[in-house]
Amino acid sequence: MEQMSGRGEEGLTLIARKPCFNLPTGCPDCLPVYIYLKLANLHFHLDFNLIYPESDIIPYVETGNYVAYNNERGGVIECLRQDGILDLDTEFLSVPEWVSAKSMVSSWLADAVMYELWLGTDGGSAQKVYYSDLPWPIGKVLYFKKVHFAKLQLGIDKENAERREEQIYRNANLAYGALSTRLGDQNFLFENRPSSLDALVLGHLLFTLQVLPETSVLRSKLLEHSNLVRYAEKCMTELIEVDTSSLPSSSSARSSSGASSSAPRRGPYNWSSKPKSKQKKEKTEEEKTFKRRGKYFVGAQVVAVLLFLTLMGRGDDAEMELDDDEGYDYSE
Repeated sequence: MEQMSGRGEEGLTLIARKPCFNLPTGCPDCLPVYIYLKLANLHFHLDFNLIYPESDIIPYVETGNYVAYNNERGGVIECLRQDGILDLDTEFLSVPEWVSAKSMVSSWLADAVMYELWLGTDGGSAQKVYYSDLPWPIGKVLYFKKVHFAKLQLGIDKENAERREEQIYRNANLAYGALSTRLGDQNFLFENRPSSLDALVLGHLLFTLQVLPETSVLRSKLLEHSNLVRYAEKCMTELIEVDTSSLPSSSSARSSSGASSSAPRRGPYNWSSKPKSKQKKEKTEEEKTFKRRGKYFVGAQVVAVLLFLTLMGRGDDAEMELDDDEGYDYSE
């Protein structure tokens, strides 16, 4: 049973990363929260934070003086439930199968998305979702920093990279099979009514189908389960609202609800069952020379950014030392 306190009735705002790939937000952490609020039939405003793409507080929800951040107590959805703002899970918390399924989605499928987004593809989707509004050199440095973090988070190194990749995809495939069996021909996963599990799964499905490239291994594994694809199509049709007339500008910290990417929609009719192979073409000497020069330019830009950050850090240390010296009396 849905529960909502008086604070939720004051008007709720979801702050997410920007819209792209014809989704209200291209962020894999933000989409489930958006869908959860939609499943609850709750009216809310959607704003966008474009200044701090790396911040782990995004997404977050505001209503009155109340704020629920992504990096607190298991995330926004769990905060809303614990604080009595919005709860779709009361009747499911004591159901072992539901708890187990939610744990599987939060671990196996979350790991698979992290791997694909930062390590398993060319990085184009990650750049567009997180860094396209930042100056190019800074965006590149932050991207490589996140790639390094993803390797640590997933426990990947040179020795076990191939084994971990196989394990991640095997777990994802098992998760898809279990969810497909559980869903059957129902509209929702448990008792034919929505819960936070549906929000997590639908967010994952839409992100995988819309944001990941057609060469994605994870995407091809998902497309083998037709009822999960229909489940995502239904969500795309009934819950996702995208207004292509407005797009948040890179100069604004937050934008109004309903903004979307100008990129064309890759709708259900384009969710083909086989990943497209990457075509290779022979490069001319001019292209090879241009690519070599481009690498030198990239290297110079990265070094410049790192040098700038290093000098800024030293400047902060010097200021701290001067501040500390002000506390001493040298008159003696």
